[in-house]
Formats: sequence, structure tokens, C-alpha cells
Amino acid sequence: MAAQPATDAVSTSGETAADEATPWSGRRAGGGTPSVLLDGVVALAASAAGPARLGSGGAGAGGARAGGEARPVRVLDLGGGTGGLAVELASRGHDVVVVDPSPDALASLARRADEMGVGERLTGVQGDSEDLSAHVPDASVDVLLAHGVLEVVDDPRAALAACRRALRPTGRLSVLVAGRGAAVLSRVASGHLRHARALQVDPAGRWGPDDPLLRRFDVDGARALLGAAGFSVLRTHGVGVLRAVAPRSAADPAAADVLEQMERSASTDPTLLGVAAAIHLHAAPV
Repeated sequence: MAAQPATDAVSTSGETAADEATPWSGRRAGGGTPSVLLDGVVALAASAAGPARLGSGGAGAGGARAGGEARPVRVLDLGGGTGGLAVELASRGHDVVVVDPSPDALASLARRADEMGVGERLTGVQGDSEDLSAHVPDASVDVLLAHGVLEVVDDPRAALAACRRALRPTGRLSVLVAGRGAAVLSRVASGHLRHARALQVDPAGRWGPDDPLLRRFDVDGARALLGAAGFSVLRTHGVGVLRAVAPRSAADPAAADVLEQMERSASTDPTLLGVAAAIHLHAAPV
């Protein structure tokens, strides 16, 4: 049985695992999705639409036709929880299926979809990567989101193989994984050097047996895993590069705008990828 997503924060021996408050946790808890992540997923949906699959009118940014109507693509959000990203994509005209092991999360997803008026475009299914083919036909998905999944499943290679089967040959995969470097830095900053050292040297990037995540990733490791699973990585960027170290004064609206601009620049800076809270990879089956 695949592990369920980790909670947003975990305390052990009096220590708070701040690095577990990962950028994707907001969509499971009903919070906001980081704009750099949302923009990346929207762009991926647009690329999955592809000019060959559009009408003669062509499409612009976001997969919209010349007349402004969204060209729907079929999206699968694996482990999508309460659907922060799923509801947003459905509101943009896409057809979305959320596969998640938690019935409570799926109930919240249904309520959220109804409140936003996208219930007809969004379907919730109880399941996980191990039984994905029972819920989603092979080669039927244009865009597949696997955010916060590879850190918690028993076998990430098997999970990626299930994703590849579900995707069309022209489909796109969005993977978001917890970054090892950010976890190390957060532990050092909080004075928990024993855990920081464990995170640094452990092959799986864990701080101990009570760690709620089974693994964390560096950029090369994440890319290699996708390559071994039959994917070509098209783009890699960071999510949550600077916010973890931003001072409280950044909550001021003017400062928040500056931080947002800096975060966007940092997300594509290759020198900062290693300290991003999460690594976002766009990939295509090969």
C-alpha cells in the first residue's frame, strides 16, 4: 500500500519539522498555491494542448483559443487532496480527475468544486499510484500532476511507471518533490544540527526513522529518477527558494511584492535550485 501524504508539520522530540511545510501542502490544507507553481502548471497544460490538437484558430497562453475559450485538456492530479490546483485548472476550462487515498480530502474537494461552480469538470476518485490503472485508462491523460507524491510512496519508480501508462504519448508530467538542501538549511537555522547532518549524509535525505518523508531529492537525483522511468525533463525550477528565509517585515504589502518578484527570479536561477524547498520538473514521455 502506498504511503499517504505527510502532514504539513511534524513535531518530534520537541523539534518542529519546518521543512515539512512544503509549498504543495497549501492545496491539501485549502491554502493558496504559490504563483510560480501555478504558472508553471498552467503553462504545462498549454503545451499539452499543442498546436496539432487545436482548432484552426490556434491558441495563446494558457491554452485559450483565439476567441478566448479555453481549449480543455484532460488533467489527472495524483494525490491532489482537497484540490487547490485541481479546482483552479477546472475553473480555467480543463477536465480534472483527482486520485487521492483520503476520503475526507475528496469530500472537501467535492464541496470546494461545487462552491466554485466547477463540479461538472472535476471528479474525485479514492485511490493511489498502485491502483491508478483501475481508475484511469492507459494513454488517456494530457497532463498528470504528481506533487508531493514521490517522497511518500513505497516505490517511486513504480509510481512513475503508473504515471507514464496513464499519459498520452504527447502528454506532460508535472512533478514536485521536496528539496534536500532546503531541509538541511532549515535544520541548521533552527539549531538542530544532528538532524541537519543526518539529512545531509543519508542516501534518502531523511533525518531519522521518525521522518514523515521517505525521501528528499536534489536536482540531479530527481532528473535521474525521471529519466530512468522513461521521461525527458523539459524544465526544472525551484518553488519556495527565498520565502523560508524572508524576514517578517516581508509581510508588508510593498515588501511582499518585492519578495514575489525576487521569488520568481530565484525560481529559474540554477545557482539557487539546490536550496529550493521544492523542485518542480516538467517532463514528457519518451
